[in-house]
Amino acid sequence: MTRAEEFEELRSLLFAIAYRILGSVSEAEDAVQETWLRYQASPTRPTSTKAFLSAVVTRISIDVLRSARVRREEYVGHWLPEPLLDDPYEDPARSAELADSVSMAALLLLERLSPLERAVFVLREVFGFGFPEVASAVGRSEAACRQLAVRARRHMDAGRPRFEADRREREELAERFFDAFRDGDVDRLRELLAADVQLVGDGGGRAPQLARAVVGAAKVARLLAAIVPPMARIHVTFEPREINGQPGAIFRDRDDKVLHTWTLDILDGRIQTIHSLINPDKLGHLGPVADAWAVAREAAQARRLTD
Repeated sequence: MTRAEEFEELRSLLFAIAYRILGSVSEAEDAVQETWLRYQASPTRPTSTKAFLSAVVTRISIDVLRSARVRREEYVGHWLPEPLLDDPYEDPARSAELADSVSMAALLLLERLSPLERAVFVLREVFGFGFPEVASAVGRSEAACRQLAVRARRHMDAGRPRFEADRREREELAERFFDAFRDGDVDRLRELLAADVQLVGDGGGRAPQLARAVVGAAKVARLLAAIVPPMARIHVTFEPREINGQPGAIFRDRDDKVLHTWTLDILDGRIQTIHSLINPDKLGHLGPVADAWAVAREAAQARRLTD
């Protein structure tokens, strides 16, 4: 088997590792490409190609994350991970860990970890690598990696909800939510939202965004219902679909360009958080991106006509 063939067999795993460490599709793709270049330039063939490439992509991702964290501290507004429609890597033996680790909630929890803790957690807890492989990948002793894993697991467990919704329950609730949203029905929307629900937006200063999170079922329900008439007038549409393993939707303008995405955190039979991502820099991998400012101006004009 050629190096290129070996690499292609492992590409989906390498992307899956990099995305969970970085929370960015574009940065993960760049890390995978850099891994290929380094593998191609390596004078020797490793004993285990999987271990070697996983270590390389992990080290690259750690370096990228360290610089990215500085940028994220200066980020305008609320930072959200780039939406992932389909996780290319599948492992039936670890399907639960893989699905959980790619959710918006889990990725935001991972942001609280140091780059080394995050890498160790991803390799060990998500992908099941042994500590010798983890230690080699991050350049630390096995004992140090065990300590990093314990700290990371403690942070992650402390931030997780106590009761997870099962998949069917989430899908049914999301379907009812999007039906109520399509109808602009405030009362039905409010019934499906947790009392302290949050609507969180990420425009990154590159698109219209909420000045702060909107909190509370009544406020969020009224806001959502209010945007439906002008949205319909300017032919903005939405397509419910799974994003980051959760119920969500992709919104498009009249030219079918991607405007923004929603993902829903569902717990205890209610929607706890709506993550709205409209930063165009994070949507390009989904297709041609709409001019959100132009859409907002058109929506404002349509709202005045509606009123």
